[in-house]
Parts: sequence; structure tokens; C-alpha cells
Amino acid sequence: MLSKFKTSSGTSGGQPKLMPVTAQYNKKGELFDSLKQSPAMRHFGDINQAGKRMELMFARPEIETPSGLKAATVSTSKFTTILPELYTSPIETIFCPDPNQGLYCQLLFGLIQRDEVVTVGSLFASTVLRGIKFLENHWQELCYDIKTGRLSDWITDSRCRNAASLIMKPNPEQADLIENICNCKSWEGIIRKLWPKARYIGCICTGAMGQYTTEIEFYCRGLPLVSDLYACSEAICGINLEPLCKPSDVSYTFLPNMAYFEFLPVKNERHESIEMKCNDEDTELVDLVNVKVGQCYELVVSTCAGLYRYKVGDVLMVSGFYNNTPQFQFVERQNVILNVDHEKTSETDLFKAVTEAKALLDPLGFILTEYTSYVDTSSVPGHYVLFWEIQGKEGKHCKELDPKIMVECCSRMEESLHYTYKIYRKRNIIAALEIRVVKQGSFKALMDYFVSKGTSLSQYKKPNCIKSEEALKILDSRVIGKYFSPKSPL
Repeated sequence: MLSKFKTSSGTSGGQPKLMPVTAQYNKKGELFDSLKQSPAMRHFGDINQAGKRMELMFARPEIETPSGLKAATVSTSKFTTILPELYTSPIETIFCPDPNQGLYCQLLFGLIQRDEVVTVGSLFASTVLRGIKFLENHWQELCYDIKTGRLSDWITDSRCRNAASLIMKPNPEQADLIENICNCKSWEGIIRKLWPKARYIGCICTGAMGQYTTEIEFYCRGLPLVSDLYACSEAICGINLEPLCKPSDVSYTFLPNMAYFEFLPVKNERHESIEMKCNDEDTELVDLVNVKVGQCYELVVSTCAGLYRYKVGDVLMVSGFYNNTPQFQFVERQNVILNVDHEKTSETDLFKAVTEAKALLDPLGFILTEYTSYVDTSSVPGHYVLFWEIQGKEGKHCKELDPKIMVECCSRMEESLHYTYKIYRKRNIIAALEIRVVKQGSFKALMDYFVSKGTSLSQYKKPNCIKSEEALKILDSRVIGKYFSPKSPL
């Protein structure tokens, strides 16, 4: 019997969806929660017995659907059942309607209880990074609050203030210690310094989250990044049995009792990006037991809650087997592509090209912190547009960046894209690639927009391809520089 609905984030490429939930589905979720902790316990011991988790968590209230049944995000459903004594964040901060106030309070309580913290994290790597950036901008204020035992006046949420009154008391020694740690030239390894007993950073850092791992590794220097699960709004899928492996090497072992998994074969026609093998009607689905190592598939699920042969939209590659159970690596979202004239540039193509281009920035003391893209067809021929947010290291400002380097980044991206794109550029079917540099905080504004439309901050995934006109306006209004590739790639 249907008991409620889950809502998807809507940021992976499309509108938020309602997913059915039943009592049987919830039982599977409880089983999954116990199973996914086992691999980490082998390496780090029982975290629940060792101390507290400092996890950045954000939830939104349930809504009532026209049917009378409640609907909530996946994160909301999860956070309503956590044991408060295991976490540094009071439940009031998790359900704070203002994400910035909630984040401030969660960081504050995490710092107050820093000697008890044994793991730091969030659902996604992007949220962990956002927390660190927020801490960089507010550490002095946080230290003042700890020193005086008073919560900043701009925190107006009554529930957060009530929670603070139960925890906070003046602690000048703690404040001075944290201030000395934060007031340094480089924040390399800052997480280890602020939370010295932390054993690992827990967050999903595969797929689109892979772009954030380099920065997080800089801040945690030496702490393992543990991506422990693969799940989606439609179904719970698998766990990572090797939590100490590099984020780029993570494979998820599927749990066949969570749903009925089938796979739609896809093939690599260009050797560089994934395309559908043929029409869905002509393609025979492959059962979990019949997948082949090295082959890519689009995931299709049937669940006990009522979904039947539902295409999730994730492309996975079979990386091996654990006993007889297939293991998969996340490749890309199947429907996130740039396309001017049937050249079909995928998420993987884009990530590879951006990775090659941003390497030009590193020796100059600059970091690409965020990017997204869209196809501009307002002129003929159309062209790819990349929005880049760039941050300087050790006080450098992006205005110091030589425009010639940005033009070279455009060229490097085009050289790194697939053969079809390069042929189309040579024939002027596609115009020169453009990079638009946006000012600091632009992607935070983008995230705030999606959150204001109902996306849970815990589930927010920055879209790698912009499809919303409003989202596009937010980034366009913050552009501080435009650069074009000067010539067709060879």
C-alpha cells in the first residue's frame, strides 16, 4: 500500500518527480542503511561508538499532495529518523528554512564539539566544499560566538537560537585555538587541523561530484574520501566495498534484493563518449546476472513501490564482480549533452575537456571551482558556452589572470573534445567555443535559485548543462569576462 511520496531534486536534468513509497520499500531502506556501514567499519571501527558525526544536513518540510499523501525529499525522510546523539547538528538546524542560517549553526556546533568529531561529511561532495568555503568567509564571526557564548544576531530562526542556548557557553580558549588554526596563509589540511580526531570525509564523490575531489583533498590532506553508496530517487542500488580506494576508482556492488535491475546496452561509437546503441524498442534489456565486464549500460529499475522498467538515466560501466555480484562505475547522466547539430557531446566529453583546459590555470595560482554549460543558438551557427568560476590561490584575484590564458583554455577545450565536434568546427557547422568567467559567488546564487524552487540543499547537484532560462539569466548577469577560441582545433 502506498504510504507517501519521495521527491527528486530536479537538478540532474529535468523537473522534480514524485516517487512512490511503501512500507516494504522502507524496510529495504533500513536494511540498506545497516549494510552500507559494514565496509567502513572494517577500516575505521564503529564510528557510532567512537564519537560524533559532523555532517552538513539540510531538509525541507513535507508537503501534502492533492491525494492527501505526504511528499518529502529523500534527505528529509532520512534526517527525520537520525539519532541526534550521534551528530553534532541539532535537528532544529537541519530543518532551518534558511540554508545559510542552518549552515552557520551546523558549522558552529561542529566547532564547539570538535574534540568529539570522528567523521566529517555530507551527502554530496559539493555540499562539503560549500561548507568549507562558507567557513573561510565566516570563521572570525564563528570564533567570536564561541568566545562570548552568544549566537550572532543575524541568526533569527527561533528554533536554531533555542538549540544554541542549550549548547553554547563562553569558551575563550577554544575560540583562540580555532582562530589560530584558521588565521593562516594556506588552508591546506584545514579539516584535519580543526577536527583532529576525524577518520575520514564521507560524501558521494563519483559522477558529477568528481570535479570537487581535488579541492576537497587539498582541504583534508591525507584523510580518505569515502563514497559509500550509489542510490537515486528511484531506487537504492549498491554500496562501495572498498572505501579506501581513490574516488576515481570507486565501484559500487549492486544489491539484488533492493530492486529488480535491468540494463539497456549502450556503446561507445566514438571511443570518447557514450551513445545509445539503438532505439529502445529494438534493444533487449539485460538482466543483472548477464552483464559483461567493460560494457556500458543505462540503468532500468522495477521496484516494490510500483515503478516498472523505469529508465533512471544513469550510464554505468561494469568494472568487475564481487563473487557473482556485478560491480559498476558511474560514467555519466545519459541525457546531459550539448548538441548543436547532432554531434552529441556528453557529460564525460565535457568533463574531460574541462580537466585538460583547467590544467593551464594551476601553475599560475588559480583554481577552477565551478563550471556549467549550454548551447547558444541565438546566432548561426550555434556554439558551446562554458561558465567558469575561478578562484585565486593565496590572495590572488581572478582579474590578475591574463586574458591570453583564457583564450588558450578555450583552444585546449576544443582540442580535447571528440572527433565529430572538431570536424564540425572545421566545416563551420559549429562556431567557436566560448568561456564566460563569472564573479565569485555566482554558482552559490545558482544553487540558491534551485533551493528557492524547492530543491533540498542536501540533494542539490549543480547541473552540468543549463536548461532553465531563469538559471541562465542568473549566470549571465554575473559575467565579468568573455573569451573565444581563436581557431578551429586541428
